[in-house]
Amino acid sequence: MIVRETPAKAILSTSRVYDYALNPYTGCEHACSYCYARFMKRFTGHKEPWGEFVDVKINAPALLAVEVGRKKRGIVWVSGVCDAYQPLEAHYELTRRCLAILVGEGWPVRVQTRSPLVLRDLDVFRGASDLEVGFTVTTADDGIRRLFEPRAPAIGERLRALDELHRTGVRTFAMIAPMLPGAKGLAELLAGKVDYLLVDRMNYGYGNWVYRKYGLEEARGDEFFEGTATQLTAACGRLGIPCRVVF
Repeated sequence: MIVRETPAKAILSTSRVYDYALNPYTGCEHACSYCYARFMKRFTGHKEPWGEFVDVKINAPALLAVEVGRKKRGIVWVSGVCDAYQPLEAHYELTRRCLAILVGEGWPVRVQTRSPLVLRDLDVFRGASDLEVGFTVTTADDGIRRLFEPRAPAIGERLRALDELHRTGVRTFAMIAPMLPGAKGLAELLAGKVDYLLVDRMNYGYGNWVYRKYGLEEARGDEFFEGTATQLTAACGRLGIPCRVVF
């Protein structure tokens, strides 16, 4: 892993998902095979494979402290093109320090991660007036997770973290995106742990080689995605979980 401490010029960027995105890091140690954020390499000059480098925006909290006083208040997505709680965060604590600023200024925040490291910051979340924490959970089958997301935390760890967050009063959600083989059973596993679910398909080709290598091509087409989304929606209806399909 090549880690560089690199000062950023700005930290709050406009987003098509929420008002802003905040990415304390460029690159991600989780290295998920299908990750759309690989496109960042075109703009950063990195030649290393995705998942083999991380740039640490060492001045992110200082920049944010200035920008929250200058920009129009809006919802901040933490994060858009990295996992803000990837393993390096345990050392650098950039995400924690940025969240403390946003919460202190009363800005609404939507955290999305795969890592139970997020539990470290429960003390920060408790002071928030408008904050949600979501986990990306792509399959109920941890064997499938290991094929597509070998460096990311296990599915069971994510479920336990969601459960703890939810029980402590934090508003939680799960993003089933992309739906991988084994996603059909997720509604039952997530019941009682989330306030709502979001469901999306895979719209990018980075992970195609994994499907081919393991003979999973049938789980790659429209029939799989639409059928799985229908089954998830029906299960959520039975379980009383608000569910939105976003494709």
